[in-house]
Amino acid sequence: MYQGPGWEAEEGTPMPTGDLPPSSNECPGARQPAAPCAVQSRARHKARREPQAAEACGSSSTSGRARAGVSSPPLPAVVVLDLPLAQVDRPSRTPRVSCEIPGPGPASTMKPYVTYKQLNPLDKPEEQLPPEQGTLPAHKRACWAVLATVLAAMLLAALFTYPLVFLAGSTPSRQDRVQQAPGDACTDPCRITLVESIPEGLTYSSAVPSHPSTFQTWLELIGGAQSSLDIASFYWTLTNADSHTREPSAQQGEQILAELTQLPQRGVAVRVAVSTPKAKQPLDDLEALERSGAAVRKVDMPRLTKGVLHTKFWVVDGTHIYLGSANMDWRSLTQVKELGAAVYNCSCLARDLGKVFEAYWALGVPNATIPEPWPDSYSTIYNAETPLQLQLNGTPASVYLSSSPPALCARGRTEDLRALLTVIDTATDFVHIAVMSYLPTMEFSRPKRFWPAIDNHLRRAAYERGVSVRLLVSCWSHSKPPMFPFLKSLEALQDNRTRYSVEVRIFKVPANETQAQIPYARVNHNKYMVTEKVAYIGTSNWSGDYFVQTAGSALVLDETGAGATVRAQLQAIFQRDWDSPYSTDLGSLARWESLCQTH
Repeated sequence: MYQGPGWEAEEGTPMPTGDLPPSSNECPGARQPAAPCAVQSRARHKARREPQAAEACGSSSTSGRARAGVSSPPLPAVVVLDLPLAQVDRPSRTPRVSCEIPGPGPASTMKPYVTYKQLNPLDKPEEQLPPEQGTLPAHKRACWAVLATVLAAMLLAALFTYPLVFLAGSTPSRQDRVQQAPGDACTDPCRITLVESIPEGLTYSSAVPSHPSTFQTWLELIGGAQSSLDIASFYWTLTNADSHTREPSAQQGEQILAELTQLPQRGVAVRVAVSTPKAKQPLDDLEALERSGAAVRKVDMPRLTKGVLHTKFWVVDGTHIYLGSANMDWRSLTQVKELGAAVYNCSCLARDLGKVFEAYWALGVPNATIPEPWPDSYSTIYNAETPLQLQLNGTPASVYLSSSPPALCARGRTEDLRALLTVIDTATDFVHIAVMSYLPTMEFSRPKRFWPAIDNHLRRAAYERGVSVRLLVSCWSHSKPPMFPFLKSLEALQDNRTRYSVEVRIFKVPANETQAQIPYARVNHNKYMVTEKVAYIGTSNWSGDYFVQTAGSALVLDETGAGATVRAQLQAIFQRDWDSPYSTDLGSLARWESLCQTH
């Protein structure tokens, strides 16, 4: 029985020779023996017989006349040689030759021993030309031969590359938007703001900073859309049909869906790439979008990578973006704690994120396969080594977008796991992490697999460089029991003697009796990390499946300025939650199980 929209507790579960006429250089095989022929001039010269035989086949009538010493205007001739190759070098024998010379009229004369033959219709084009144009000079024929060879090569290349061209050009109206020549400087006045969803009933002191809500941000992006809106998503439940409750807070999600369905009527092209829904997942939202004129493609990630499409971002008009933890779910607006970033007036960054969307879109066609390698139109010049240089809120910043799994990363794209590990490895002071789930395993794999990639880097940062590590991990009824001992093991690095600084706390979103009845709600769904240098805002939970098999993305930014930078704001959010009454230490296993109500 379907239990909900397919939250992270379920999201990684395995799903499962032609008939062409002979050319002018080919002999259509005469069958009567004949002596070699010589062409006579009847227009401007007296008859002059030469004992030499015209060469049969392999040369034009012009070259034949030149060898025969004839200076008359060129007459088209078709000469057919029916001769074994071995006999060509034997001048003592009389070759069997048929010389067919179409003349201008009945008055044409020729040697008595020449045999006439009626030309086939395919041989007549030369007759339509004046006698002096019947055959091209040798150098022009060579040029035409080269041109024909080039055209044939181009045709073959087009046939071989057609599948890739189709893949890269599946949406030609949008491809131009996702191109950017190397070396282009980003001069856009980019503006960035952090975006949060604070669940109803979760309150903070008025002294802590607040940020625009996810609901407000999505409404602004929809209202400002002029030409296009692309949304990459895990699932869609903006209406409350799936929860079987009459929850008033679902109204915000229903409003977002209603606004989205109006966009096609305003001339805005809407495209949605979504992970292929499971059998019992509701399809009401996607069907409403399609009825409104939006294009929807379901990406069969279980077949392609054995994962899901878990990413969550918007690209508006190729200029504005949203990327963060919020799903297209009404709960993500009022019942789940979310964090993301909205970037405005930043076409250079939006075009790069658009390339990630185009990859999803290309894989959404039936029976699609992952290309190897991806065509150049999906590649990027912005990555961990060469980030995009721009101004964010007037502050110089280095920014790039990472993606997972590796199979979906085109040339130049930094893989999401490597981006995450690079942020940890470059920290010298602290690493603060807020994530829904943390497991050094392949969470959804069978048989079980240990996967300590992130865990090892955190331990190394604390042990080798003395970096202070803090993890704020979510606690709810779907938390996996193995997570607790792994977190206890990591926290055990810290004691008074070693002086290693590794702290772990759990964050519990409170719920009243009514809220507790809402499935897949009341959880801190954040997926971000902040150090003294870098802010990392992602869409993936921290276990192996999300980086190896599942599609996700992240925004990584390094600001050089001081003051109220996005990195500093993100650090303030982490500190607010760490110090809040909703955060508590791990304690004992029994206490942890009681608090999270795991089963």
